[in-house]
Amino acid sequence: MKTANEIQRRETRRIMVGNVPVGGDAPITVQSMTNTETCDVEATLAQIRRLEDVGADIVRVSVPTMDAAEAFREIRASTRLPLVADIHFDYRIALRVLEYGVDCLRINPGNIGREERVRAVVSSAGDKGIPLRIGVNAGSLSKALLRKYREPSAEAMIESALAQIDILDKLDFRDFKISLKASEVFMTLAAYRGLADQIDNPFHLGITEAGGQRGGTVKSAIGMGALLMEGIGDTIRVSLAADPVEEIKVGFDILKSLGLRHKGVNLVACPSCSRQNFDVIGIVNELETRLEDITTPIDVAVIGCIVNGPGEAREAEVGLTGASPANMAYLDGSPDHKVSNENLLDELESMVRRRVAEKQAAAKDLIASA
Repeated sequence: MKTANEIQRRETRRIMVGNVPVGGDAPITVQSMTNTETCDVEATLAQIRRLEDVGADIVRVSVPTMDAAEAFREIRASTRLPLVADIHFDYRIALRVLEYGVDCLRINPGNIGREERVRAVVSSAGDKGIPLRIGVNAGSLSKALLRKYREPSAEAMIESALAQIDILDKLDFRDFKISLKASEVFMTLAAYRGLADQIDNPFHLGITEAGGQRGGTVKSAIGMGALLMEGIGDTIRVSLAADPVEEIKVGFDILKSLGLRHKGVNLVACPSCSRQNFDVIGIVNELETRLEDITTPIDVAVIGCIVNGPGEAREAEVGLTGASPANMAYLDGSPDHKVSNENLLDELESMVRRRVAEKQAAAKDLIASA
């Protein structure tokens, strides 16, 4: 069985999206996309700040019009988070946002238009050191490919990707990442796997139009999880019909479960049964909400009884095992003190925050002494 330590990342070139590295040996980044009206600058900025608060590495913003490009200029000036401008069809919009300081352009060279228009965009991006993201989507394949393959398929997606890469190759532009997204999991897997050995550019992973919060989370975890376990993927976006903030949370949870990113609370909890000595489900749900602001990695175990509780608690930095007449709290794998049900939630939160504060202080001391 493959473990987190055995996942060998696919070797790719590194690009920079603003100050965030993507590809190579850089951490896998998590991104989302705003769903506000871009011309509503304040609403868009408010959403970007919420995404930043939960740890988003990169945010994509749709820029469909020149008015949106002018709004993007204000947005860019008001946040330090790396921004990707999503642009289709009108090459003039791409040129405008390049002037305004975008960190990456999401385009399809094939729908920008004539060769001179593509050349103008690519030349400007190259001069400014701005990378591109080529996006292939099963739902928007060309008519020619659909006639050839009769329906969307992994083979059609790969051919579309290679055609767009060929355009950039002819313009001697190598600074790009690529995505091959479908809403069907197996098609997505086959597309990414099929292209992985043909290029060394970073991959942006996603299951597009994955669905609502619950179904989309499951589909994304299965699809992206399978690829990530094979070492494929350098940046991810969980596409949910839900608050974009949830996309970031789910994205980090996927990476955390594979040991690929360590951010915030890694909560181990039992599903509860008749052996439980406290309301496990209620405690865990409330604890997750209370600890959402924590970004320091920390392992926490909450187990309702003494069957599996001590074993799980010994592997955690903060642990709790249900017992009668009092539950046992663990610190760094060792029994520490007993906790009654009456103040269980407050005590757990306090223990986690104290441990996080200790870790942060130790990290500061280490940096100071370096």
